[in-house]
Amino acid sequence: MTAASEGIRFEAESILECANELGEGPVWDAARELLIWVDIFAGTVESLDRDGRHDRRRYEGQVAAIAPRRGGGAVIAVERRLLAIDDDGTLLGELAAVEEDLPDNRFNDCRCDPQGRLWAGTLSRIRNEGDGCLYMFDGERPPRPMVTGTTISNGIGWDPGGGWMYFVDSLTQRLDAYEFDPADGSLGERRTVAEIDPERGLPDGLAVDAEGGVWLAMFGGGTVDRFSPEGEVEAVIELPVANPTCPAFGGPSLETLYVTSSIHREPPEYFDPSPLGGALFACEPGVAGAPVPPFAG
Repeated sequence: MTAASEGIRFEAESILECANELGEGPVWDAARELLIWVDIFAGTVESLDRDGRHDRRRYEGQVAAIAPRRGGGAVIAVERRLLAIDDDGTLLGELAAVEEDLPDNRFNDCRCDPQGRLWAGTLSRIRNEGDGCLYMFDGERPPRPMVTGTTISNGIGWDPGGGWMYFVDSLTQRLDAYEFDPADGSLGERRTVAEIDPERGLPDGLAVDAEGGVWLAMFGGGTVDRFSPEGEVEAVIELPVANPTCPAFGGPSLETLYVTSSIHREPPEYFDPSPLGGALFACEPGVAGAPVPPFAG
């Protein structure tokens, strides 16, 4: 029995005081052996290699997410566009765009499914209910709407067996799961895994471990909670900041859980005055992560 399944409470330590205004979307780039993530409001892509070197590159617009790309480089979600960059961060061109008729929307969390298709959700910056959408993009056809009527599309992940997709639309205060067909990416019945008490925080980004546990960041609540597939809280990671945003497993064996965080000055109630606000955190929860493949398109 692993530490995670015993319900132990963990503490995460700051490993980089990067002061991200809205740090988000960490992902382990296995090919280059480094962690990459974004600071949405600053418009930057950031990385931390195994030697502790921190790199930051700025782009025009809000950069919501990044995903490594098979063969090198990455895809970044900038405003309502998906752009290709090389390993040095140089822009290579636009791959796709969505919702040109909704200027108050932008991309938010993005993740690749086990087959390498990119799932990219949008949010309404003014919180117009139902204006967002979760898309699937294979690189060959335009992004396909898969979950419509969302408001703040957030955490996305797949169980190790590949038969369920986890998804968070933050303002619903739920962790949901959809039946998932690996062959074509189609979604079936939705079930609610867990209802999140608002006093516990706003459900944000997530990561799935190799045993099927779902690690969910509680924005405003200062924790990352591990849920079983049945919705039981089995472990809690406590952070010294209010706004953890997204966890990701990394390292050569995927045994380190990294967590981004946010200072987030607007709206004012989300401001975190902690000196570690916006830092990058890490802990070893006693369970490895499920691999997240690069974008195959």
